[in-house]
Amino acid sequence: MKLKIVTKALKDFIKFIASNHGKYDKESLIRKSVEAFNFTQDRKIFYCDEFAVRFSTSSSNAFSNTVISLSALKNYDSKPFIVCLITPDENRLFLANTTFIKKVSHSSQELRENNIKGSVNGSDIMKIFNDIENEPKNFDFLFSIHAEIGFEGNLIRLVEATNNIVPSGHAFEVDSSSKNMIFESIDRAVKFSASKNFLNLKKELDEKVAKFKNEIIIASFIENSNVRGRLIEYLIAGEDEELRQLLVKALRSNNPILPSFRTKNTLGDYSKDFDGYQTETDIKTKIVILSSNPKGYNIDKILEYLSIPNTVFLFYFIGVEPNKISNTVLVSMFEDNLRNSTIILRHWAGRNSRGVTQFDGRVINDLLLKSNNSIDIKKSRIFLESLIALI
Repeated sequence: MKLKIVTKALKDFIKFIASNHGKYDKESLIRKSVEAFNFTQDRKIFYCDEFAVRFSTSSSNAFSNTVISLSALKNYDSKPFIVCLITPDENRLFLANTTFIKKVSHSSQELRENNIKGSVNGSDIMKIFNDIENEPKNFDFLFSIHAEIGFEGNLIRLVEATNNIVPSGHAFEVDSSSKNMIFESIDRAVKFSASKNFLNLKKELDEKVAKFKNEIIIASFIENSNVRGRLIEYLIAGEDEELRQLLVKALRSNNPILPSFRTKNTLGDYSKDFDGYQTETDIKTKIVILSSNPKGYNIDKILEYLSIPNTVFLFYFIGVEPNKISNTVLVSMFEDNLRNSTIILRHWAGRNSRGVTQFDGRVINDLLLKSNNSIDIKKSRIFLESLIALI
């Protein structure tokens, strides 16, 4: 059974709030909620182990009240942060983690990445995200998107959106020549996936996983998904052998303080050239009992990479269950199920960008059980055309 973001406690809270539509004013509903769920109060925030909530009130479904300061939201952004809007007729719940915030409002003129300022208003909360309604029935899926981005991943976007700072990045310009080469990447992927080189690459990665199997299992218990993923990535693809051994030693000794390490900020984690092919493989760990949507790629970076002759981009997924590695799978970015599960987040890499992608974690779990690396050429071309057209 998968571990859901929407735990029993949160489900019970959602039912409790819905059962009390129009019955109580704000203070009374807060008092009833604290009694029912044993919340701890932190100023205007009420929280438990599974989630945090801020109660607000309005005479209608539209509200512009100040909800929370950005600095305070940072403290709760790793768990579902919910705003409960109390109106005369109904109580509405919204996820208000940083992924679902358009911008920061009050006192935010000095907001910078190293100077967290300002507050979030009710009007700053997205009521629809990527065509998905921000309402309780979608909380599990929405938070699984946020969990992979996190506070730091949203901070640059919020700084830009709040202060109209000119973004430093740029969208890759696709001309007719690069477009043809990008489209040819589908044929390259089909041929490479059917080659002995593909099998050799899978074997090479599998051997590295086997070598650090115990350390990967230990690392899988790290709660922070970003640290967990980067650590496992470094065990497999890190270039500094001395640093790798220090990480291994820290994991084996159950040392909570890991040596400082930095992973490459590149498209893939593992580069390998074969005769006629230049491959990049992105290594992803999937904890199969967790509901999570792994990060995909920066769309401009992938288009730029695929515009280079002979390039092939792949994903290597490591499935981890409690106390064991369940399976590994190597697939092209165009593998039918993976391609169809690609979630496009248009503006999460800055305004001067086509955006970034994530994958539906349920599909990754299915790939780990069975994958035939099938690639539909026509549908893959349509997919690439849609990525190019985002600017």
